[in-house]
Amino acid sequence: MDLAKTDSLTTDIADLVNVGVFVVDADMRLLIWNRFMELHSGRDKSEVVGCTLFDAFPDLPVKWLTRKFESVFLLGSFAFSSWEHRPYLFRFEHTRPITGGPDAMRQNCTFIPIVADGNVTAVCVTISDVTDTCIAYQELQKRQQAVADALAQLTVRNNELSQANGKLAQAHQQLVQSEKLAAIGQLAAGVAHEINNPVGFVLSNFNALDQYINDLFGVLSAYERAEADVNEEARSRLQACRASSDLDYMREDAPMLLRESKEGLMRVRDIVVDLRDFSRVDSAHTWELIDLHRCIESTLNIVSNEVKYHADLVRCYGEIPSVRCVASQINQVVVNLVINAAHACSHLPDGARGTIRVRTGRSDTTHAAVWFEVEDTGCGISRENLARIFEPFFTTKPVGQGTGLGLSVTYGIVQAHRGNIHVDSEPGRGTTFRVTLPIEHDSHETAPNSTAASQKNGAASPSHPIQ
Repeated sequence: MDLAKTDSLTTDIADLVNVGVFVVDADMRLLIWNRFMELHSGRDKSEVVGCTLFDAFPDLPVKWLTRKFESVFLLGSFAFSSWEHRPYLFRFEHTRPITGGPDAMRQNCTFIPIVADGNVTAVCVTISDVTDTCIAYQELQKRQQAVADALAQLTVRNNELSQANGKLAQAHQQLVQSEKLAAIGQLAAGVAHEINNPVGFVLSNFNALDQYINDLFGVLSAYERAEADVNEEARSRLQACRASSDLDYMREDAPMLLRESKEGLMRVRDIVVDLRDFSRVDSAHTWELIDLHRCIESTLNIVSNEVKYHADLVRCYGEIPSVRCVASQINQVVVNLVINAAHACSHLPDGARGTIRVRTGRSDTTHAAVWFEVEDTGCGISRENLARIFEPFFTTKPVGQGTGLGLSVTYGIVQAHRGNIHVDSEPGRGTTFRVTLPIEHDSHETAPNSTAASQKNGAASPSHPIQ
């Protein structure tokens, strides 16, 4: 095959590919101008072949392009220009496949040296239309920003909740002791309503955030599928970009972040539930005869994960009859007492393990009542704090680790069951709580109101040492 036929075949092949191809010699004269370039530039090859590139297209970036060509001619190596650094070389238009609307074509350009007799005699430039990839990447960035904005808004809302809880604690401390328990019921109901508003915002943000994450992963998947449609070198750069961004880790970590944030939100929701329980009757609960041992066992199973890292659990059950009560509320009493005992054991010096003993028995003074007690070998309670432990919102735990409602709700439940709760504690030796409950109640009684019981007993401390 002679040289003329070879050149003609090369030109024909260049016209068949769906990328722009043109070739310049060392004097920047155009030797080949393929069909893609004709269609997008509006210039026929007969007009431009033989002309210098910059004379034919004076709008090109002359300095930058001259340096590129000089480098390829001098070093004899490939060069590449990505749309991320220079969006386009020629100002071509890209037609969107669905809407048909025009868009500026983003281009990846490859500079390929053509070597003859050991010298670079010409440079072939290929221009790939990567507009769809660019648009997908920009959409991905928008989604990422939307997620970041949602997380920032979530943080703001959580801060508002923390501030609201802080203000609530300050307001409680300012209440006059004689009016404290009566006033706190009204305050709790109001605050629970107010906290519900930012909780609603946060829940709404979580729904939006879930959708953003799903959309983001969908865009990522589409982006990865689109890699197959680009040339090998561009694909390698995309894969390197994905690796450097650690997208696989983001896919794994994002659901974990959402789960942890949701756990924090659930804790806020639990606080609101405690506030409501403190401030109003839960009339849905009914009285029934229960096996107190079975009730205690099921509760211990629930809180075992909280206990096992800090203390050994010992059961010392006596012979007792069934007790008429509201089972869910007695469960809550056991939960509060056992978790408090576990927390007390977690503060023992040198990481020592504590012991929690749960005992039951029948009243010695009257056979019409039974008792259960939770004893721990933890850090104990100081005398000055002992007189306040049943006050709503009083806690000795660090900020963020306790609501100060557990023992207050416990006391209200016991009083609503016409029972008694006693506490004996000594710093450094541990604490014992004993709850005494009557075996029977009037069968026509309604469900107990722990809040009303707390308020009925006034502001006086309900704590008494065990005899």
